[in-house]
Amino acid sequence: MKVIIVGATGTIGSAVIRAIGGRHEVIPVSFGKSAIKVDIADRSSIEKMFRTTGKVDAVISAAGPAKFGPMASLTDADFDFCLRNKLMGQVNLVRIGLDFINDGGSITLTSGILSRKPMVGSTAVSLINAGLEGFGRAAALEAPRGIRVNVVSPNWVIDTLKAFNMDPSIGTPVETVAAAYVKALEGPMNGQVIEAV
Repeated sequence: MKVIIVGATGTIGSAVIRAIGGRHEVIPVSFGKSAIKVDIADRSSIEKMFRTTGKVDAVISAAGPAKFGPMASLTDADFDFCLRNKLMGQVNLVRIGLDFINDGGSITLTSGILSRKPMVGSTAVSLINAGLEGFGRAAALEAPRGIRVNVVSPNWVIDTLKAFNMDPSIGTPVETVAAAYVKALEGPMNGQVIEAV
């Protein structure tokens, strides 16, 4: 299969590429560190990415920046940033991508543990993750030509916890998380939220 990995240079995206292990043709895409670049907050940038790649069999999104912080301190601009990037960016990967994905292909999005286990400071991210999971389930019902839509909901990745000086013992190895994306890519599931814990 010919597979676009959005967020290919990040912790999860890089691990997904390793987990695919050469079984498929990978097209790495990122915001600034790959030959093909995309700003998922910009619809025209997504359209340009797909025009550059042409028809593909699958898209895996491991991208989507969002804002953490106490609810009282988050501004409208902070919420708008999350909505434009992690939510609508991935929604538009589906909406635009359906015209570029071959029959029977797949799209895999990323939500996260904060949809089901919120924490102090996660109001914006919890909102976005829950919205993505609802969108993925519904979009799978409408995707044409046998295209599958799934969402991976990763636990905290150990490497990320370490970077934030948080307790790594509550995290999941990135290899375990990456395996969930490969399962969504190569398996038959559709309209599923796959918890990578």
